[in-house]
Amino acid sequence: MNHPKVIPLPPNRVWRTYLGGRTLDRLAGAATPHDGHFPEDWLASTTRATNAGRAELVEGISPVSIDGRSVAFDALLASDPAYFLGEAHAARFGTHPHLLVKLLDPAIRLHFQVHPSAAFARAFLGSPSGKTEAYHVLATRPEVAAPYLYLGFQRPPSRDALRRMIETQDLAAIESCFDRIPVKPGDTYLVPGGVPHALGEGVFLVEIQEPSDLVVRFEFERGGYVLPESARFMNRGLEFCLDVFDVAPWPAGRLATEAACPPRRRRALGPDSYQDDLIGPERTPCFRVRKSYFRGPARKAETSAYIGIVTSGRLTIGAGEERYQLEPYRTFFVPAGAATLSYQPEPTAEVLECFPPDPHVP
Repeated sequence: MNHPKVIPLPPNRVWRTYLGGRTLDRLAGAATPHDGHFPEDWLASTTRATNAGRAELVEGISPVSIDGRSVAFDALLASDPAYFLGEAHAARFGTHPHLLVKLLDPAIRLHFQVHPSAAFARAFLGSPSGKTEAYHVLATRPEVAAPYLYLGFQRPPSRDALRRMIETQDLAAIESCFDRIPVKPGDTYLVPGGVPHALGEGVFLVEIQEPSDLVVRFEFERGGYVLPESARFMNRGLEFCLDVFDVAPWPAGRLATEAACPPRRRRALGPDSYQDDLIGPERTPCFRVRKSYFRGPARKAETSAYIGIVTSGRLTIGAGEERYQLEPYRTFFVPAGAATLSYQPEPTAEVLECFPPDPHVP
């Protein structure tokens, strides 16, 4: 099998309970872009989606084109994990990237939800991963005047009060526990496992997360779709799931220091080009996020595999005789063994880079 240096990623749309996807339709060249139940695109995914009533369908695993034929991404990685993921990664995490990256395109606010931490998932759910995640905002819909997200309870309820709110679906009371956090393109936020949250309508973003689909949805209906019981509490019941919640307050100061992820200069890539760290091991051991800014031709090597998203501009990536022309919001995977690549922006470009956890960090 050919060992490409760059693997362009075709669309891998996944069914979800909320509505969206118009922007993803437009990027895919659909004649009539519209919002529906396929608002997410899972990138270089080896994670299977969990959707009630759709268990017979294999959703979530990415297809890629290698030597002119379609190959499941998990099978590709398993064919040579040392090349695609790196020897140290394969030795610690096996043949999977231990990472899930998505494009999210919601037309409506997402359900109020919370995800288990890795420690909770290992102790009580038999899963090696929880679902700490991060958001990097790409764009917002022009019809949404004040884009936002909810992150953490600013006014936490007691356990008994939270139980009552969920049982009675008192959404006004639930919403009163949160403040709206304004967001704009370029913002990055970390959402640790256990922190209740909801993404506002019209916020097109990259979600970087642990590779699981574990979720407690404590709002049962959105966009006219009522969640079945199995899609609410992970088949464990409400009382069990109340233990998932981090009910400590998240005031503005805590949001600024523990959730917001401003860029920090990592290295120069040329006279006017550079790479920033957005999320490193000091913020979470679950994944790493960087952003490269190309203001002229540059060359760059990484020591591990990553998923790239062109967030601005156009560029051509070169690897030996291989050339890959990428437009805004195109996505790609770079194997750990790709070595040094050349980047030619037209005339400038920015690339978000999502890395698996550092295998050398405990």
